Amino acid sequence: MSENARPPPAEAAAPAEDKKKPKEEAAAPPPKATRGKKVKVKSITGLLSLVTMVLSLPVLASAIWLLYMKDYDCEKLLRLPRLQLEIGIGMILLFLISNGAVMLRTRFPIPAFFIVMPALLVLLVMGLALVGAYKMENRRLMATPSWFRERVRNDDNWENIKSCIYSTETCDDLASRTAHLRSYDFTLKKLSFIEYGCCRPPAGCEMEYVNATYWRRGSGYVDHIQEGLDCGAWENNHSVLCYNCKGCRDGFVRLMESKWWKLGVFFILMALLLFICHLSIFIATMLERYKAG
Repeated sequence: MSENARPPPAEAAAPAEDKKKPKEEAAAPPPKATRGKKVKVKSITGLLSLVTMVLSLPVLASAIWLLYMKDYDCEKLLRLPRLQLEIGIGMILLFLISNGAVMLRTRFPIPAFFIVMPALLVLLVMGLALVGAYKMENRRLMATPSWFRERVRNDDNWENIKSCIYSTETCDDLASRTAHLRSYDFTLKKLSFIEYGCCRPPAGCEMEYVNATYWRRGSGYVDHIQEGLDCGAWENNHSVLCYNCKGCRDGFVRLMESKWWKLGVFFILMALLLFICHLSIFIATMLERYKAG
């Protein structure tokens, strides 16, 4: 009987080894190419997150600037400090929402994306309104070009603004800075909107230059009332100068428009850049999840 108890042939053990092979193949690690793609997508997502967080820093800086500069340029007379305070707080909230969405991208990518999008849309619409985009401005919407022109056209508002401009001593400062200049040199000097409109007579009045705030009516002087130059409104009295001129009002409006137009352009650029970054992060995160699955 011991002779009959022989070991099974090698062929009989082969099927058992074949059964083990599929399990071993299933447990094998993913190919290097797949792992490389996962690492690449993850790196791109991380880089986009870093770029988005860096881009949000100017948003925070603009909020601080608005809160710090709210009493400059006589804007308090137009109730603009309140608007600046509201915008500043809104920008801080946008900064927090944007960075919160970046940090929550791995756990809640879809909610994070749809929370930050409305905030960016509000920022974009506000920017378009401030730059005076087509049908995006009206007289009731504060800090738009139409709103500034309407407020300055009111004589009561202008009396207060005029007093504020005088108290800043802008014209006295101009006179001291240009005391050494001759007529030709002064005409080449670049002046601010307030200096050009309030501190000197209108350019078409043909007055003779003595200094920045003192001009003589020469032989060629003509009071161009029909051209709206307000030449007769000019006086060499430092408390009067051209503060009653239409050009002074226009200069103040242009100063306000320039400041808020630049802020509007900044809002538009930041809204578009952050939108592109958050959209890219969302797509990269979903792609990363798809690759992991």
